[in-house]
Amino acid sequence: MNSRATRRNFLKSALLASAPLIAAQGARSAAGEATPAGKSSGNDDRAKWLAIVERVSQPVLEAISQQKLRATMPVEAVEGQKAARRESTHLEAVARLLSGLAPWLEAEPGDHPAEEVLRKRYREWARLAIRYGTDPQSPDAFNFGTNQQSLVDAGLLALAVVRAPNELWAKLDSQTKENLVRALAATRKLQPGFNNWLLFSAMIEAFFCKFGEPWDTVRIDYALRQVQQWYKGDGAYGDGPEFHWDYLNSFVIQPMLLTILDVAQPVTDRWTFLRETVEERARRYAAVQERLISPEGTLPPIGRSLAYRFGTLHHLAEMAWRRDLPEGVSPAQARSAMTAVMTRMIEAPGTFDSEGWLTIGFAGHQPALGESYVSTGSCYFCAAAWLPLGLAARDEFWSAPPEPWTAQKAWSGVNIDADHAIHG
Repeated sequence: MNSRATRRNFLKSALLASAPLIAAQGARSAAGEATPAGKSSGNDDRAKWLAIVERVSQPVLEAISQQKLRATMPVEAVEGQKAARRESTHLEAVARLLSGLAPWLEAEPGDHPAEEVLRKRYREWARLAIRYGTDPQSPDAFNFGTNQQSLVDAGLLALAVVRAPNELWAKLDSQTKENLVRALAATRKLQPGFNNWLLFSAMIEAFFCKFGEPWDTVRIDYALRQVQQWYKGDGAYGDGPEFHWDYLNSFVIQPMLLTILDVAQPVTDRWTFLRETVEERARRYAAVQERLISPEGTLPPIGRSLAYRFGTLHHLAEMAWRRDLPEGVSPAQARSAMTAVMTRMIEAPGTFDSEGWLTIGFAGHQPALGESYVSTGSCYFCAAAWLPLGLAARDEFWSAPPEPWTAQKAWSGVNIDADHAIHG
């Protein structure tokens, strides 16, 4: 048996071994009983996450490492949109995966050999993905600047590299760095929508800022100030002037705001006045997100882009990775809730096609959720939930025993604290 098969079987075994525990917890939750803190280590959950990472990521990254992504990845899209989606779906798949994998790729080596073998291979594949995706001569070259969607996913690719500056920038060869800068710059000619898309444009400029390239302060300033104008209260921004019930605050708005401010801070103090407010709102929104996770490990299917599945947890993952969870949400509590959601979604029948590629859906294959801008590559935004893998296994997020999350406590009669809005 080769090393990849050995690693794959190890991670599958870890996931399967944990299934009875998940099922038992779900049964107790459904009966209205809070799950007690168990004796097992949270590293059991880490093994589950890594099994999910491999199952989702391998088809994409292995294919592009061999310059076979276009040749092998299916393109599922709503009727009449497949040709248009082919222009963007491959960049979507890779950029979205890397933006979620980046903290884990960048992290220091741990104490688990199987994980380190996997991480080493994924680091190599990630760099090859950037190399071939930005090389105009590659059969897997991405389309930058030729379609509006490429602005979004160029922004997510920029986010990935910012999150892993050593593995995804410093270790690139000089030609690939040049190609990446050229590719991202090609999207400057695209005008972002008057909504969360302003932040993708700003994220690309933040990339240029971080890595010493000429950058446009106006694009960042406009995005940051305009999003503040769309704040609706109690930790939530509008996606544009109107308020929408959806997960855009988690998918894009809050994590992008935090990251752009992080990148700019060492270079200029012109946006420092925003940080305290943005962080307070971010903590509040993370608290709301954690409370939305039901005792059974489900999320309300509200709003658009539900085909991103557990990418809905992006912001909660961001705050856990930053070690800045809100008061009343412990790291183990967040981990337990996120694990329940991911496990439930990944095990839903129809989540993968017969070749292991993600299908369109929220819980299984639900093609009616494939809005006009959604295709196979879009679904890999689910990787956004994986940011806490960038924390060491000894970090409290992973090392602490499982804990019931807020909805489990509330529905089992635990005397939880009252919840209050923030003002301003």
